[in-house]
Amino acid sequence: MSSGYRWTFGLLPGAAEIATILLTLPLLAQQPQAPPLNPVPQVQPTLAGEDESLETKEQVVNDRLFWTLPNYLTVESASQAPPLTSAQKFKLVARQSFDPVQFPYVGFLALLGQKANSEPAFGQGTAGYAKRYGAQFADITIANFMTGAVLPSLLRQDPRYYQLGKGNFFRRAGYAASRIFITRTDSGRRQMNYSEIAGNAMAAAVANTYHPSQDRSAANSVSVWWVQMGLDTVSNEGVEFWPDIRRKFRWK
Repeated sequence: MSSGYRWTFGLLPGAAEIATILLTLPLLAQQPQAPPLNPVPQVQPTLAGEDESLETKEQVVNDRLFWTLPNYLTVESASQAPPLTSAQKFKLVARQSFDPVQFPYVGFLALLGQKANSEPAFGQGTAGYAKRYGAQFADITIANFMTGAVLPSLLRQDPRYYQLGKGNFFRRAGYAASRIFITRTDSGRRQMNYSEIAGNAMAAAVANTYHPSQDRSAANSVSVWWVQMGLDTVSNEGVEFWPDIRRKFRWK
C-alpha cells in the first residue's frame, strides 16, 4: 500500500498511530458494541468533479483513518463491490497519494531523517532537507501506485481492503494479516496478492535509482521490502478495527 523508506524502513503513513491503536484493540474487541444514535451512511458524498462511481457504485468509504489519514481503498460493511476499472484504480491511488495530509506528513518524516542524519550523502541544511523530502515522497508515491494501480491493473486484481467486520478479535486480526498474501481478482475470486508482494519489491528496486549510491544494495532493498510488508500488515489491522474505534468514540 505504501512504500519503504530508507532510514526507518518505512514508517508507513500512519504506522506509528496504527501501532499505538493496535495495543488497545483487544480491549476494544471485548467490550460490547453500542449502536450509534444516528447511523452514518457508509457511502460518503463525492468530491466536486469526481466520478460518482468512485464512492457510490464501488462503495469506497471517503473516511479518514484516525480522523486524519486518507483511506480511499477500503470497502466497509460489504462482502462484494463492483470491480474497479484501471482508470478508477489510478484515480483512487492518486487521491490517496496526493491528499493534502500527505505533504506535511512527509515533511515530518524528512525532518526526522535530517535530525538523525540519515543517508549522510544528502547532506544538511535546506538542500539536504529538500533531497530527503523528495526521496521520501517518491518512495511513498511509487509504492502506492505499484501496489494499488499498476500491478492491480495488469494482473486484474482488486487493490481494495474488504473489512471482515465480524467475529472475535483473533479471527479478524488473522484475516487482516492474511490479506497481505491473499486478495481478490476483479471478478471476485481469491488469488495470491501478487500486487502487494511484487509491487513493494519493485518499488524498493526503483528507489535504488535515486537514493545515494551507498544505499543501492540488494540486501538493503530486500530489507526495505520485507519490513514494508510487515508495516502494511499493521496498516491492515488498523483499517480492520477502525470502524469499531470510530463507533465507540461517536457513542461516547
